[in-house]
Amino acid sequence: MAIDWSGAAGERHRGIALAMAQPGDGAPELVRPGHRWSRGEVLDWLLDELPADSLVGLDLGMSLPFADAGAFFPGWIESPADARALWALVDRICADDPHLGVSSFVDHPEASAYFRRHGGREGAGFGANGKPGGRGRFRRTEHAQERMGCRPYSNFNLIGAAQVGKGSLSGMRVLHRLGGALPVWPVDPLPAAGSVVVEIYTSLAAIAAGRSAGRSKMRDHAALNAALAVLGSMPVAAGGPIDDHRSDALLTAAWLRRAASSPQLWMPAGLAEIAQTEGWTFGAT
Repeated sequence: MAIDWSGAAGERHRGIALAMAQPGDGAPELVRPGHRWSRGEVLDWLLDELPADSLVGLDLGMSLPFADAGAFFPGWIESPADARALWALVDRICADDPHLGVSSFVDHPEASAYFRRHGGREGAGFGANGKPGGRGRFRRTEHAQERMGCRPYSNFNLIGAAQVGKGSLSGMRVLHRLGGALPVWPVDPLPAAGSVVVEIYTSLAAIAAGRSAGRSKMRDHAALNAALAVLGSMPVAAGGPIDDHRSDALLTAAWLRRAASSPQLWMPAGLAEIAQTEGWTFGAT
């Protein structure tokens, strides 16, 4: 399973897409094609309809930088000790935000000091190494993504078309509300059997399919099917344009099907030190 995610305001989002690739080499398929998902519906689907023994990739940051400063929010007394406590904090502060939104967290008097927000508002804690400005703080997995040719954004950045901060924070609410019903690797150990959730970055799937990070978005079925062929997958039986949310989900589902059996992807260097705090992006090496 691959889930392209959205942190946009509102209830239902064109930017959310779910795709499934069954064992074998068959074409990946969209779940409820044409449906405009809400974040709450995705949570319910994961809890109630997820097929057994599924590897589920969520396209969002499961945590915030920790290792660089020894804390998520240095100097704030409520700074959580690990990722699960971070998810609980975000969900608690945003309890009254509808549709699993996160406005209350990004505007929180203390938490907002660590984010770059619209209107030129940059908190004193946004910059790396305690310095203002720049690209912000990054997790170790995001440094690994950069070494692979990607250009990740800090999860503390909330502005720009490519920002991932709001989507990551809303995703943390979902991870918290899973309530342990699904293990989340590597915050939780990889189970010997059953389903598991991982963080994905769809550009990594595109790179594995022979595209560069700068050309990761596919907006027609011909480009999508060419990439699927590189991954050993049958083509999607459609032609013409497709939005990049659905093509990202379809390609990444096919990539996950193949990558899941690669032991090295489950054992990135230095993981033990940060597994419960920063987590990791499956496929980053």
